Amino acid sequence: MASFTELGIGEERAELLRRMGIVRPTPVQEKAIPPILAGRDVVGQAQTGTGKTLAFVLPMLERLNPAASHVQGLIVSPTRELAIQITAEVKKLIAGTDYQVLAVYGGQDVEAQLHKLQRSMQIIVCTPGRLLDHLRRGSIDLSQVKMLVLDEADQMLHMGFLNEVEEILRAVPYRRQTLLFSATMPANVRALAAQFLKQPEEVTVKGPQVTVKDIRQWAVETTDRGKQAALRKLIDEQRPYLAMIFCRTKRRASALNEALQALGYSSDELHGDLSQAKREQVMAKFRQAKLQLLVATDVAARGLDVEGVTHVYNYDIPQDVESYIHRIGRTGRAGASGLAITFVAPRDRPELAAIENAIGMALERVRMNSGDGGAGPAEGTAERKRSGGKPGGRFGAGGGAKPGGRPPQGREGRRPGGAPRGGGGGSRPQGRDSAGPGTRGKKSPIRSQRNKPR
Repeated sequence: MASFTELGIGEERAELLRRMGIVRPTPVQEKAIPPILAGRDVVGQAQTGTGKTLAFVLPMLERLNPAASHVQGLIVSPTRELAIQITAEVKKLIAGTDYQVLAVYGGQDVEAQLHKLQRSMQIIVCTPGRLLDHLRRGSIDLSQVKMLVLDEADQMLHMGFLNEVEEILRAVPYRRQTLLFSATMPANVRALAAQFLKQPEEVTVKGPQVTVKDIRQWAVETTDRGKQAALRKLIDEQRPYLAMIFCRTKRRASALNEALQALGYSSDELHGDLSQAKREQVMAKFRQAKLQLLVATDVAARGLDVEGVTHVYNYDIPQDVESYIHRIGRTGRAGASGLAITFVAPRDRPELAAIENAIGMALERVRMNSGDGGAGPAEGTAERKRSGGKPGGRFGAGGGAKPGGRPPQGREGRRPGGAPRGGGGGSRPQGRDSAGPGTRGKKSPIRSQRNKPR
C-alpha cells in the first residue's frame, strides 16, 4: 500500500496526518486521491466509515489556493450533522494555514452566517437548503468554485434534494472539478453523474466487506410487543459503553426514548423534529459519553462517526441492505470490534432474508424466551459454519465486541451518563449477580445458535 506522500499529498500535510495517528491511506483514499489530484471528475462508491472524507478533503487542500479570498471548494452533504463533522475534519487539516472553512446549514442564525461570509472563505461545507437560501440572498458567490463535492449523494436524492442539487450544480462554473461520493449507486445517482460529470473516474470500495468485517451480528427473534422488554434485557446484561438504537420513524424513536428515560436509562433521541441547538446538544453529550444510549432515525444519524460505540441495536429492522450496513457501521470503527443486534418479529423475516442474501452471510440467531425475557437458541434454524460467510452458514462476521467488555481506553473506565439502569454510572460491581455476558459470575440467559447441541 502506498503512503500519502506517494499518492501526491505534501510532506507537511502527511506529517500532520501522522501526528493525528493516520499513517496509511485506506483503500478508498488510495484509489481516489491520485485522479482527484490530476484534476479528473470522480464518482466514488464507498460506505461511511471507509475514510472517504479524507479522500476528497486532502487533494482539495493540495489543489486550492489559500491566498485567494473567494470560495474555491464547495462540499454539499445531506444532513447538518454530517456537514458539522466534515467541517471539523477540514479544520484539523488546515490548522496553521491561511485556509478558512465555514459550515452553512439550517438551524443556525442567518445573520451570524452572513457576518462570517463577509470574511475571506476558501471552503464552504453546507446542506442544500441553506446554501440555496444564501444564493438567493446573494450572500454567497460560487462563480469561482474550482472543486465541488456531493457527499452521500444517494441520501440527498432519497431525502428529496434532487431539485436543490441540480440548482446548485447550475450555479457553479461549468469548468470545474466535480466529485460525487455515494454509498450506493441507484439509477438516479448514475443519472446525476452522467448529466453533470465529465468522463469521471469510477472508484469503488466494496461496502459490506469494509463495514461489517469486525462487527459481530445477531438476529434476536421476538415479537413487536416484546421488543422493548427484549431491548432492556440485553442492555442490562451487555452493559454497552455507548450504544445507538435505530427506529424507523421519528415518532417511534421519541416514544422509545421516553420509555427508556422513565425507566432510569441514560438515553436521548436524535431525529429531524429536533431543533438544531437540541441536536448539537444531544450529539455533544453522546460524544463525551455523558449519554449511554442514543435513540435515532436513519436520516438523523447519517454519517455520524462517534468514537467508542460498542453496540448497535436495530429496534426496527432496516428496510434495505444499504440502511442495514450504514446502521451497523456506527460500531466497529477504525479497526475496533462491535456488536450489532437486529430485533426480528415474525413479519420482519422477509426483510431479514433479503439483508442476509445481500451481505452474503447469515446473522447469528438468538431467541428471546417469553418467560423471563432472556434469550435461548433459535429452533429449527440451519446449522452454521463459523467461516462460511454465506446465508445459512454459521456466524460469518469477524470477531466482534464481547458484550460486557471493557470500555475503550482513554475514557478512564467510567460509564456514561451516571444513570442507575443499563450499567450507567460508577464502576462495575464485582458481585456474582452483577456480571454480564462474557464476565465471571451469574450465567447469562443469552445463548446463541452456535451453542445448540448437535
